[in-house]
Amino acid sequence: MDHTTAATPPHDLPATGEATHRATPPAEVRRAAMAGLVGTALENYDFVLYGTASALVFSTLFFPNVSPAAGILASFGAYAVGFCARPLGGLFFSRYGDRLGRKWVLVSTLLLMGLSTLAIGLLPTYDQAGIVAPALLVLCRFGQGFGAGAEQSGGATLLTEAAPRGKRGRLASLVMVGAAAGTVLGAGAWALVQLLPEDQLMSWGWRAVFMSSILVTLAAYFFRRKLSETTVFTEAKEKKATASAPVREVFRNGKRLLAIVTFMTVGLSVQSYTYQVFMASYLKDTVRIDAGTVPQILLVGAVFGGIAAWLLGALSDRFGRRSVFLVVAGILLVLPYPTFLALNTGSLGWIYVAMIVGFMLACQGGVAITMSYFPELFGSRYRYAGVTLGREFAAVLGGGFAPLIAASLITAFSGSWVPVAVYMSFAMLLAFIAALLAPETRNRELTVPENATHRLLGRPVVVSARGDR
Repeated sequence: MDHTTAATPPHDLPATGEATHRATPPAEVRRAAMAGLVGTALENYDFVLYGTASALVFSTLFFPNVSPAAGILASFGAYAVGFCARPLGGLFFSRYGDRLGRKWVLVSTLLLMGLSTLAIGLLPTYDQAGIVAPALLVLCRFGQGFGAGAEQSGGATLLTEAAPRGKRGRLASLVMVGAAAGTVLGAGAWALVQLLPEDQLMSWGWRAVFMSSILVTLAAYFFRRKLSETTVFTEAKEKKATASAPVREVFRNGKRLLAIVTFMTVGLSVQSYTYQVFMASYLKDTVRIDAGTVPQILLVGAVFGGIAAWLLGALSDRFGRRSVFLVVAGILLVLPYPTFLALNTGSLGWIYVAMIVGFMLACQGGVAITMSYFPELFGSRYRYAGVTLGREFAAVLGGGFAPLIAASLITAFSGSWVPVAVYMSFAMLLAFIAALLAPETRNRELTVPENATHRLLGRPVVVSARGDR
């Protein structure tokens, strides 16, 4: 059982008087960095392919017998199914990430995501198979989400545990650099295929995009199969300090931190997937820019987002996770309003500026801070489960339904963007408040079984195996 911790020490010191864990060999750190980066690139590649297809072609291919607005809603509804599957995948894989190790889960999730995306490229359309076609699409989307349910969380946990003290933020941020790379690859694939004539795009071009995921899958598998377990996990297993039922222990003993992680992620997910998915259809259908320009905008935004991810991860190493996150969240509270004003000018210059800033702060940069922050919040007993469950339940509440809610608000309010901006700001307000209640964790010792101590309304709150207080 865990024991209640003492007052929080200075952030640059271990959380307890125990000796720190053995340093991970530099070669293993580099291998973990590449495995985390490439694997998350696949996840985002798959999701960008699907999200862009939802905005551009799926309403015609799989939901042709409804109005264009209803077709977009149906496409985004199928998109949301993947996010509903994520906590189920998180629950399933979390049982093993803290028992069998990080590598086993990361290889399994990689293959499940890659094969599900490949299968989408082989599906019949509605004209070829009727109602069976959208049903199979939803099934494949479920497989994507089930696999993604432990992907980013696993990569973040692996890199945080492998990183040297003082460099966790920048190393774990490579997960979101990988996500940006996946967005670049996905947007680039769509930009290329949209050069085809319309009939070829709708017949085989879209299939080629999804089938190309097998190349990214093989590249990611090459790096992940050579992974070793982190020394943090190995030592915890040697000391029998890992939980036999990690999911149960998270819900029993880590509820407060689980709530904090969930609400912080909800705010970021709503903004991130509104920018990455909903904005594509908004630019095409409401602003009425050329559909072929949309993937190019997403591509440029993702390049800047990847740069911002690494920079903000490094800043969190210098100034602390909590303070840097609060600054980003504060900006995102008001950013939706100038974003929509810029988009509605119809000027490509302003559209690029708005989307670049959105990608830098909401899509990759803000999330990059949490890649080291969330693993540091939890003790060694159930770190993987705590991070995964907190993020993936939030994925349903935030990212999965964000494009659907945004599209519904646009429809309900006769094309007005104001309700969408209010929705984005409200979600980020939840994240801002949660961060105010979170502890600072920079350089916390990771081998200790206790969760991070933190303060709530000025009173010290200690997380232990006996409860939240």
